[in-house]
Amino acid sequence: MKGHTSHKNILIFGSGPLGLMTYDVFKNDPSKSFEVIGFLDIDAIEEHKTVEGLKVYDLSEVTSDFVEEKSIEQIVIAVQNVETAVLLDRCIQLSNLNLDLKIIPPIGEFVALEQIKDLKVDDLLSIKPSFDINPTLIDTYENQVLMITGAAGSIGSELTKMLFQYGHKALILIDTAESPLYNLQQELIQKGISNFKVVVADIRDYNRMDHVFNLHKPKVVFHAAAYKHVPLMEEHPYEAVQVNVVGTKNIASLSVKHGVDKFIFISSDKAVNPTNVMGATKRIAELYINCLKGKGQTKLITTRFGNVLNSSGSVVPLFKKQMDAGGPITVTHRAIERYFMTISEACHLILEAGSMGNGGEIFVFDMGKPIKIYDLAKLMIKLSGHRFPEDIDIKISGLRPGEKFNEELLTKDEHAKSTYHQKIRIAQSKPLPTEAIELKILELCEKASKLQNLELVASIKAIVPEYVSNNSIFEILDSTKKKL
Repeated sequence: MKGHTSHKNILIFGSGPLGLMTYDVFKNDPSKSFEVIGFLDIDAIEEHKTVEGLKVYDLSEVTSDFVEEKSIEQIVIAVQNVETAVLLDRCIQLSNLNLDLKIIPPIGEFVALEQIKDLKVDDLLSIKPSFDINPTLIDTYENQVLMITGAAGSIGSELTKMLFQYGHKALILIDTAESPLYNLQQELIQKGISNFKVVVADIRDYNRMDHVFNLHKPKVVFHAAAYKHVPLMEEHPYEAVQVNVVGTKNIASLSVKHGVDKFIFISSDKAVNPTNVMGATKRIAELYINCLKGKGQTKLITTRFGNVLNSSGSVVPLFKKQMDAGGPITVTHRAIERYFMTISEACHLILEAGSMGNGGEIFVFDMGKPIKIYDLAKLMIKLSGHRFPEDIDIKISGLRPGEKFNEELLTKDEHAKSTYHQKIRIAQSKPLPTEAIELKILELCEKASKLQNLELVASIKAIVPEYVSNNSIFEILDSTKKKL
């Protein structure tokens, strides 16, 4: 730093109303312990923009040389209504400058300088964009019987909580995970909510699910139940087929049979050019739903998006546990990167897509720029108050079975069409031979229990020809295919 001053030079990250409120708090501080050098915008800005006579800098201008020249010691985050992935990306860039990152408390609580605190990862995850209640969503979900499979999971439970604002007639919550479903039930009861019903049931059991549909007569079905962990499903392809393919076939077919208005399937970016069993079975589920188009009045809708931050089994809670144990944090490869979105952001877009869908669409969510997992790990170490690598190191553990470096949201045969929502696009592709595909899928479901793992995965690859295994015992099937 150049020279010595009795105050700290800071930048305020955010030039909107919250940033101005933060500036006023610093300006009115009697001790004059801080001097605001300027503002920093979340995105690229117009040249020469100023606020309160201070320059608003673009992130690209805040380099190590800039920090040294201006003797900047802190950056105070004062933003709201910003996407988590965007904020994470900016914080990763800022953390490399070795500055203290601070954050103000939630709007409505911030009145004094001493309330500004060190930034933590949980602060980033708790900043949520504000979602206006779209009248179309009210028309779709109000006074309806709604059903959610996988209701006790990260996506299912958040959908549950969001849907209560739309005044539905009843909400049917289905899961096989008894304890998490019980916990969700108790949480809703404590909030005074009564127009819901929890059902312990298995989507793989067609007759049981037929009974549930017949009993409750849902009009909108959210199908979130799935097996999602890539390495586990690489070891247990039969289970992946049973849940992700057979289970989806059951719920989608029953939705058509019982005249459900809308069936909304929660897919994954791992279904695009899959390199693992999990992604390939989710792609087969997408294909089966496409095969049902036009077979009844049900509007069949698919949503496709990437990783959900802080969900069960995701990297953020895993990294927290590893840090609590003293490290190291394990990352499979320095180059691995993923799209990220918070649970609330993803669920809001699911509800939006469900309301706008007319049937047959695959809605793809714009998740911004992918984030390197290694950079996320370094940020979490810094924000936890530790130093990297002195206190907590990062261990490169090697690619897991089925893992790939980069995920995609569109196949090579798809292109994206925009919708009225800036974060939602529609994947459009050439027509598929649905009769032949449906026949193969039904055959897979029928014979899966009789096949060994290699035979089963070979059958999956026959339905999804773009499925090429990576770092997996099933690569032998691809090499065999190349020789033929």
